[in-house]
This record gives sequence, C-alpha cells and structure tokens, in this order.
Amino acid sequence: MSDNEKKYDMLVDYVTGKTVPNVGVEEIRQRLELYFVETKGYPKKDIRVDADIEIDIGGSHYSSQLDLVVSVENRSFMVIKCAAGSLESREREVISASRIFESKPIPYAVVSDSHTAVIYETISGKKIGEGLSRIPSRLQAAEILSGFHPLEFSDKKLEKEKIIFRSYDSMNINVSRKINE
Repeated sequence: MSDNEKKYDMLVDYVTGKTVPNVGVEEIRQRLELYFVETKGYPKKDIRVDADIEIDIGGSHYSSQLDLVVSVENRSFMVIKCAAGSLESREREVISASRIFESKPIPYAVVSDSHTAVIYETISGKKIGEGLSRIPSRLQAAEILSGFHPLEFSDKKLEKEKIIFRSYDSMNINVSRKINE
C-alpha cells in the first residue's frame, strides 16, 4: 500500500448485507437503518441505501447518491440525509433532493444524526417535526401516502432545486463514493 492510500475499517451494512467502508457518517446510517426496521416497522426491502440520483442541469450531467430513501408499497416516502453536527444546516440539501429525486416530489425529507432528527414536508419546505419519534412509522407513512397527491414544480423551480442540491452535495467530501477518486 502506498503512502497515499488509506486503509478503512469495514462494516456490514444492516440493510444490504454488503461490506462497506466505515467513513463519514456510515455509523449514523447503520443506526438509522436499524431504527427504521426495528422501531418504525419498515422492511429492509423498502429502504434504498445509496440511492442513485442523476440530474441534468443546463445540459451538464451530475450524478450522486442519497444516503437513504424509504418507500412504502413501492412509492418513495422520504429521503434521509445522515449528518453529524448541525442538522438544520442540511435542510436545503435534503428538501431539494426530495423534490428532484423522482418525476414528482416525494412527501418527506429528513436529516438525522441517529440521536435526533428534523423532519420537513417536501412541497412547502416547512419543518414539521423534531426527534426520531416524530418520523412516521411504516403504518403512518402508508396512511400519509394514500392522501398524498403532489403538485409538480415548474421547470424553472426544478432547475433551481437541482442547482441547490448539486451545490450542497458537491461539498460532501467524506463519503464512500469518493474514496477512489
């Protein structure tokens, strides 16, 4: 191993069973995955880890990954940003991700350090709760989704959201996808 290579501790991802490097907020993600399955009742199959996001901004391609995307009955329900430190400093990043991840906005955006959480309603961008206990359970999420009919944002608004997401996301340097860059 050269002096420039860094050896990482590895761990087994709770949801996927894959071995992953323990960098950045990986331990936070593992605690959240366990919490969503064991406490909130989401099956592992409904939790996407490192969900790919591909966006086009004015003819320029940008690809990244979202920490977690939780679904109910094959409908995305919330994007979760795992973060250490100030959770509310990640508000715009996670709300933008929830607005652009699919063709229509998904209901909730959450930022968590696995000890607490801030929950946002995606369409309005308003904070609607704080604390892990305020994150909807799978049963609550199914009920919310049954009445959720998202409005589509204008193309101009979506372009702004893509720029916001890219700006914040490109500052995420301590993530596993950037280890080999």
